[in-house]
Amino acid sequence: MSPGRSRGSGGAEGRRSTRPADRSDLWWRTAVIYCLDIETFQDSDGDGVGDIDGLADRIEYLASLGVTCLWLMPFQRTEDLDDGYDVTDHLGVDERLGDLGRFVEILRVAHDRGLRVIIDLVINHTSDQHPWFLSARSSRESPFRDYYVWRDEVPEDPGNSVFPGQEDGIWEYDRATEQYYLHNFYRHQPDLNLAEPRVREEIARILGFWLQLGVDGFRIDAVPFLVEEPGAPDGQDPHAFLREMHRFVRRRCGEAALLGEVGLPHQEQLEYFGDGGVELDLQLDFLTAQTVFLAMAREDAAPLARVLADRPVVDAAQGWAMFLRNHDELTLELLGEGPMQEVFEAFAPDPRRRVFDRGIVRRLAPMLENDPRRLRLAYSLLFSLPGAPVLYFGEEIGMGEPEDTDDRGGMRTPMQWEAGPTGGFSGAPREELPTPPTGGELGPDRVNVRDQLRDPESLLSYIRRLIAQYRSTPEIAWGELRVLDVSPASVLAHASVSAGAAFLAVHNLSAQPCTVRVPVGEIVGEDACFEDLLAPTEGPSAAGGQITLALEAYGHRWLRAADLDPAP
Repeated sequence: MSPGRSRGSGGAEGRRSTRPADRSDLWWRTAVIYCLDIETFQDSDGDGVGDIDGLADRIEYLASLGVTCLWLMPFQRTEDLDDGYDVTDHLGVDERLGDLGRFVEILRVAHDRGLRVIIDLVINHTSDQHPWFLSARSSRESPFRDYYVWRDEVPEDPGNSVFPGQEDGIWEYDRATEQYYLHNFYRHQPDLNLAEPRVREEIARILGFWLQLGVDGFRIDAVPFLVEEPGAPDGQDPHAFLREMHRFVRRRCGEAALLGEVGLPHQEQLEYFGDGGVELDLQLDFLTAQTVFLAMAREDAAPLARVLADRPVVDAAQGWAMFLRNHDELTLELLGEGPMQEVFEAFAPDPRRRVFDRGIVRRLAPMLENDPRRLRLAYSLLFSLPGAPVLYFGEEIGMGEPEDTDDRGGMRTPMQWEAGPTGGFSGAPREELPTPPTGGELGPDRVNVRDQLRDPESLLSYIRRLIAQYRSTPEIAWGELRVLDVSPASVLAHASVSAGAAFLAVHNLSAQPCTVRVPVGEIVGEDACFEDLLAPTEGPSAAGGQITLALEAYGHRWLRAADLDPAP
């Protein structure tokens, strides 16, 4: 590829329709999603546990931040051995958090403030204390026996656990009925048999129940496990269940959306959008997220430029959900062994911060040494890449992690609202909290919402500006992605081009300042003028099809040109 040429996103293989659609119906494509755990967000009654009433008290904060969609992590009844993902009742609310009446009220409050609400849907397994499994393991003649997957012997190729080192395998012997049951996750989370029609009927009831209460969609946990059905008849389409779910959800609520956790390369993710029928509306973009950290570790934009240029274009009604950190580990396995070790060394040099030989259990601020330049760079990337940006609670203020935590619990400390022993999260004594706030330089005395709201130069204030600019710049989400060839190698330049306007983002991943010439002639013409979206200064003008930008260390620019003639 010659200098000055741009690369469109996606090759011929896997390219999908981008014909215009009724954008008003596609709210998920441009949503700003905020993921939170009710249990650790706000305690309203002083018992040390966050609750639904506490969340209601903070809705105004979320609305003012600019988010448009709340993603609620599991809040159903649970044994709480896996942060709520071991569900014992899919149709109930954990009594510590509230009840169904309060949940309906929080939906009303959120909707009144213009916020959609999606909830975690955990249907690949249940808790071993779920009534279905208690009955299933009581007798081989139980009517719920086929709700789970049983074998007389462990298969010759038994498979690997999602949690290597914590589980020896994925088959657990049940003495009562003298058979093995399947559990791809923890042994206390037996897998549901999704090939069983009655299980699918139960899942339809679960979906219908929450939709009737008013939720706007579901984030589906561990989607690939839903299409790997050990009990399925030979020849059955493994993706039929996802299409069945999507049709059901759209019949019950025409604007509900399905967000899927599919930790696979882009080309393999295409299958989960649906060939021959719609499956997922949004998918979390794991490959881009992991490659962002590789590019930052190397201070070299090339890996990220390649991934973005090759990312398949999907149908206009579907899209990618962009994220930097989630509620769990930062998984790196899509990078391959060598690049993964580079990211480990750069961002988790302490082996205790690594899990399962594939991931990092750290929050973003300490990973980036709490350097405000690097944090702003990272979030600028998040909000400038085409897709629906996802924030994990507390990341907008730069929360830290406990010094003595070497598991995923380090990502699950309470929200830091103000200074003080419990960070304003709870009126209970700090020592009585199930998970106390972090301490040190990134604890609530140094990092909290109240202080940052008053500081126009804070990370929170900056992210609010990014969100506002993202929401007022439709080209970011709807434009055609193009990756531009520039030098030095530390600079990523990408554009989102739509009819009559173009958005351009330029990021310097290096600690060294630089000057970069960006070829823009093909996207905006030879002499277009740009507006600078993140600074009060006048934007540059193209001369001979190029603009020249001076970038500080970890510097970045957002530019927009409008009233353009259609690109050739």
